[in-house]
Amino acid sequence: MAGNTIDFTDERAPCGRVVDGLRYQENDAAGLFVDKVRYACGCRRHHHEFHDGSVQVRTVRHDGTVLQDEHSADHEG
Repeated sequence: MAGNTIDFTDERAPCGRVVDGLRYQENDAAGLFVDKVRYACGCRRHHHEFHDGSVQVRTVRHDGTVLQDEHSADHEG
C-alpha cells in the first residue's frame, strides 16, 4: 500500500485561516482509506475509513483544541 503526498495552497484550515499545507492519502483494495491534512498554521484533520466500514474523523485546531473527534462503527464484529 503506497501513499501519496500532495502540496496544496490557499485552503481554509479549521481555524478559519486560508493557508497552504500537505495532504497525505493512501488506500488499499480491501477498503482502507487514510486522508491526513496538515495546514501551515498547525491545524490538522485526519479521516480514516477502516476495513470493517467504520470511519474515524479527528480535527484539531493549531492551538490544540479538538474540534471534532468521531468514530462511527457501521459494522460490529
